[in-house]
Amino acid sequence: MSNPTSPGSSSAASSSAKKKSLIALIGDLPGLVGSLIRDEIEQIKKELTAKLVSLGIGAGLFAGAAFFAFFAFAVLIAAAVLGIATALPGWLAALIVAVALLVITAILVLIGLRKVKKGVPPVPEQAIESVKNDVRAIKGVGNYDR
Repeated sequence: MSNPTSPGSSSAASSSAKKKSLIALIGDLPGLVGSLIRDEIEQIKKELTAKLVSLGIGAGLFAGAAFFAFFAFAVLIAAAVLGIATALPGWLAALIVAVALLVITAILVLIGLRKVKKGVPPVPEQAIESVKNDVRAIKGVGNYDR
């Protein structure tokens, strides 16, 4: 039996270790690919969730704008017009109040529109780019070190 530390058997032991590590790497490959796929799916879920939350907030702000506009036209117009009409003609009082309410409504719509644009389209762009990088890494093309 030869001693693995003896000078004559070191190249044979090194070659055997390399073969074992290559075989071990090939054996680990299905598990690594499976883990990579699970991680990519998890990243897609997180990105879609963030975009859909932004979309939901934008839709909620639109609903809030509509709710406010409805009650504003129902209650505040009458009260504000009557209050301003004591100092100005009635038509001018009504015009001033209507413009103020439309400005508030427009602000809420613009904020809601900005939030909706953040969530549309609900495509996981970062996850798609990450998958493309993984495919390039598997093919051995491009810079794929992280």
